[in-house]
Formats: sequence, C-alpha cells, structure tokens
Amino acid sequence: MNCPHCNSTHTTQLGRTTELGYRVFRCRECKSSFNERTGTPFNFLEVPTDIVFQVLLCRLRYKMSFRDVAEFFLLRGFEFTHETVRDWEARFAVIFANQLRAKRKGKVSDSWYVDETYIRVKGKWCYLYRAIDRDGNLVDSMLSEKRDMEAAQVFFTEAIRVAQKPPERVTTDGHTAYPRAIAEVLGAEVEHRVSDCLTNRIEQDHRGIKQRYYPMLGFGAFGSAKRYCLCFDEIRNYFRPRRRMREFVSLSQRRDLFVNRVQQLRSIFQAA
Repeated sequence: MNCPHCNSTHTTQLGRTTELGYRVFRCRECKSSFNERTGTPFNFLEVPTDIVFQVLLCRLRYKMSFRDVAEFFLLRGFEFTHETVRDWEARFAVIFANQLRAKRKGKVSDSWYVDETYIRVKGKWCYLYRAIDRDGNLVDSMLSEKRDMEAAQVFFTEAIRVAQKPPERVTTDGHTAYPRAIAEVLGAEVEHRVSDCLTNRIEQDHRGIKQRYYPMLGFGAFGSAKRYCLCFDEIRNYFRPRRRMREFVSLSQRRDLFVNRVQQLRSIFQAA
C-alpha cells in the first residue's frame, strides 16, 4: 500500500490493527504510520466503512427516515443519532452519484423523454427536471427553483455531458421553454416531438421519487433536496433490473442482479 503522505511505495505492514480492524502500515521514507483509511474521505470515522455504506444504501434505496435508519442499526449494535445519518448522507452520498454518473456516460439511447415534476422544499414548490431514454434508463435529473428557459438550458447542458452526444429525438409535454432550449443546446437538427400521450412513460417514471418523497413530508433546504434527488435517481437507475422496455426478468434473476450490484457498489464506494 502506498504512503498517503509522501506516496512512497516503500511501506511495511505492522503487526497490529486499529480498533476497527484496519491494517496499520509504516512508511520507510517519511517514517509516518497510517492505516487503510488514512487519506480517504472515511478517515476518523468511528464505525467501519461498510456500515456507512449500508446506512446510505438503506437511506437512498428504501423508504426510511434518518431516525428509522439509526433505529434499525441499533439492532445490529451500532449506536448513532439520526443527525449522524444526515451528516453521512451530506458527506458521502455524492460519492454514489458521481461514480454511477461516470459509469453511465455514453450509454444513453438517441431518443429522450423529458418532463418536470413538483417537489416541495421548505414550503415552496420547486421543479425536478428529469429525462429518460426509450428503454426507460435515466439520462439525467436536476432540481431547479424555477421553471424557465435558463433552467431548461442548464438541464440539457448537463444531460448532454452524460450522453456525450445529442439525441436524434426529444419528446416533451410542450412547455414553451423547450423548443428554444433544445435548438440552442442540443442542436437545431434534433427532432422535437410534443405529445401528452408519449410523455406518459416519463410521467409514470416520476413515481419513484414521488413515492420516496411523500413520506418525507418535503425537504427543509434546497441544497439537501437537490443532492438527495440526484443521488436517489442514480441509485434507482443502477438497481433497475430491466435495461429495455418490457424485458422479462425473473425473481431469481432480480435477486442475483441485486446482490451483484450491491457488491459492485460497495467496491466503488470503498475505493473513493
């Protein structure tokens, strides 16, 4: 293991571990001691990294409040408050989003369905812009305080960074900001379809965040709401068993996929 202080490869594993069981090393160059978590975002945490991973997975994957998560892990012998769960979400949930977002780059089809839904933040309605492709896979999502031309342009700019190429077709519900935003950001050659029927698939896809959002009774701050919506959409898309519309996936396949993806996500998280 390289030294996190001087990046030297001349390190020696010592015959002891930390209280949490992490190996301890000593650098022969700078003479400093360190463990496996030194220099990572998880340094100085009082619980194992795997427990933090499981806490965030429960929070983003299931309908559990901060207090629910803290109470659940109390049964496993780990005592922390709901504010600790809130702090871990603020500090580490973005690691999920950024890593999964990077894995999706260039893997979006050329037909997008775009729509926005309402999210209440501190008693005020905000707008969650979302886009999926023809197979139902996530293109991008963005929470905005306004529903206007500028917000639409920012959303399409971020979406094209994920797709890495403009789509051939974009289907919307006909909001006045979309034609100009599509032409200026995605290109005038992109076909823009306006249809209430064809946007049913994206409107139905809003149910994921809606079902998770209703039990929370709204968000208390715009920053935390924006972060949560982004992380939730990335996690939900990552665990989506179907990669094509109407694809049949048996229960046993779903369970195998879930276990494999949890293991992959844990490796991504711990390597951050």
